[in-house]
Amino acid sequence: MAIKKYLRLFLINLVSFWLVAKLIEGVSYSGGFQTLAWAALALMIVNLTVKPLINLLLLPINLITLGAFRWLVNVLALYLVTLVVPQLKISAFLFPGFNYQGFIIPPVYLAIFWVLVIASFLISLITSFFLWLAE
Repeated sequence: MAIKKYLRLFLINLVSFWLVAKLIEGVSYSGGFQTLAWAALALMIVNLTVKPLINLLLLPINLITLGAFRWLVNVLALYLVTLVVPQLKISAFLFPGFNYQGFIIPPVYLAIFWVLVIASFLISLITSFFLWLAE
């Protein structure tokens, strides 16, 4: 039963990385499916082992801010994955902007930190959605 849960989590992480790489220009990978598989495995291991330790270390900050810095744990986990899987690249890029029926987002340069924040947010959002579907 546990193997089924880990396999499902691995596949969901794999799809999440693939979608984020397609959606965000600053997230890329070389090596094809194998790199995505290693990244998904690394994220699964980091989420199961290292993330609880990071949560414990950041507990005072989370208590003071009432959990507002919980997103920082996901950013650190994604950064650790990029260190373990060197074919997964997260780089700064220029967002060209967006304009739709009066709703305007101007062009902005996103540094590596902000790309990590956006990518970790999207990965957690996609993962949560697919885990919700799988229940």
